[in-house]
Amino acid sequence: MSWLVFVALFFPVLLSGLSVFLFKTGEKTLKLILAFGGAFLLSLTFIDIIPEIYSTETTLIGLFVMLGFFVQLLLDFLTKGVEHGHHSHHTKLNQPCENKETHIGFLGIMIGICIHSFLEGMPLSSNFQNTLLKNTLLTGIVIHNIPISIVLVSLFLHTGLRKSRAIILLIIFALSSPLGTVTSYFVGASLITQYTHFFNYVLAVVVGIFLHISTTILFESDENHGFNFRKFFVIVLGFGATILLSVLLH
Repeated sequence: MSWLVFVALFFPVLLSGLSVFLFKTGEKTLKLILAFGGAFLLSLTFIDIIPEIYSTETTLIGLFVMLGFFVQLLLDFLTKGVEHGHHSHHTKLNQPCENKETHIGFLGIMIGICIHSFLEGMPLSSNFQNTLLKNTLLTGIVIHNIPISIVLVSLFLHTGLRKSRAIILLIIFALSSPLGTVTSYFVGASLITQYTHFFNYVLAVVVGIFLHISTTILFESDENHGFNFRKFFVIVLGFGATILLSVLLH
């Protein structure tokens, strides 16, 4: 396992979350970043990851994909959709929360979002047959986690949490994905003899998570159910980026 993976997973998330203390990222901008990341993950899943896992493993793979989908469905009850860019009932994160009694349950959100990030980092412990595919997956996870960290810190500050505590929670979230990679590496490489099967099943679970996250982001309607050209354009860019990288990989 390369330290580059750990650094790439940790620092972009940390810096993105800390940027909230310097300037405010608009809701529309966050939604566009999420749309690009969702499109990138969805196209990456169908074009490269699914062929990768089915090329070496077919038994039970579909069941593990569905398992990942339902795991993310359950995590949504804890996170309240933070990984989709949602922030519960708080509609204006740039303004103080007026009703302090409506504070979110930080513990539930942190548990859910850290499990989500932990699972996403697990497949990166293994060397793909194509190293560039691993780097592309890493890029997709980073793109996906950047807006999550911004929403998370904004939500913490909006509900009156101290900056020091918000930073501590941000660091915990930033570490969760690298810890998933490290845990998967030591468990898979040291304790499991059939490491290839373990890796394929873990990757299948992450595929299910990606499918849930990306489809939720992409197919979520605007408030007026109107056609959003900017979102459509960003989605096309996300698909195009994955297709271009796929061509380069092959």
